[in-house]
Amino acid sequence: MNTLSGLHHVTAICSDAQKNLDFYCGTLGLRLVKLTVNFDDPFAYHLYYGDELGRPGTVLTFFAWSGGAPAQHGNRVVAATAFAVPVGALEWWKTHLTSKNIEWTTPPARWGEEVIQFHDFDGLVLEIIATPRAESGFAWENGAVPAQYAIRGFHSVTIAAEGYEHTAQLLGGAMGFRNAETPSLLEPHRFRFEVGQGIGGVVDVACLPDAPRATTGAGGVHHVAFRVADGAAQTRFRVELVRAGFNASPVMDRSYFHSIYFREPGGVLFEIATDSPGFAVDESVERLGSMLQLPSQLERYRAQIEARLPPLQLPSS
Repeated sequence: MNTLSGLHHVTAICSDAQKNLDFYCGTLGLRLVKLTVNFDDPFAYHLYYGDELGRPGTVLTFFAWSGGAPAQHGNRVVAATAFAVPVGALEWWKTHLTSKNIEWTTPPARWGEEVIQFHDFDGLVLEIIATPRAESGFAWENGAVPAQYAIRGFHSVTIAAEGYEHTAQLLGGAMGFRNAETPSLLEPHRFRFEVGQGIGGVVDVACLPDAPRATTGAGGVHHVAFRVADGAAQTRFRVELVRAGFNASPVMDRSYFHSIYFREPGGVLFEIATDSPGFAVDESVERLGSMLQLPSQLERYRAQIEARLPPLQLPSS
């Protein structure tokens, strides 16, 4: 099976689209690169944030589902999503988050990299990690955060698992990640898998057999997507997944990438997504995220969809 090149995107659930916009653009300084709807639930927003272009490895997306129960944290889920910032930027972020009345903590350093952890308004667990990997990413220079401190993309996700071996076998085998030689000294239950040297190249697996089963809801991660270059590589990957006994979905056209889905042995929903065509396929780079975009099959229902969606005050840039 071809080696994946790291994380493509992470999709979570939020309870309020406007609060989500204000937090991820206004507080974290990300760019809204696409405003669309959930293709399977077209009366709910699907918000995409990333760097200027929404490059793979930088994109955090949200299904905006109001009225549902909040997520219950535990195992069998992506327990934390970590962003990469330049080495030396964490002191600025501590001051910045404090100024926004956002509480943060400092978990033990992981493999020599400093971490801060905090939550968004729905309770989604977020981390910012100062790392040399950030050097491969690009700051959104027109955002709310000064470019020298700005988020460059993902550092990693942490999967909370009841066990460890089967998820580790998939990541370190078929998916082509390399296993770090030793667990974190201060978190011996945490195991690291890496690919490449750039953004989005890390998956941590935290073995938490005594944690409760997580439940899906606002403040939880719905799925995590990994990168392949193109459709041919994705097709080869799907064939190998099926041979290995995984129940992989057919290829689905998500307008900005093509996707397949399957559940890893620990229960987390994985997606394999193509790098192309990208977010500029239906609007210019300068206008990314500036108006509601619908897939062709839903365009004829635009009036009904727009009437049902709550109004949003979009970022000015």
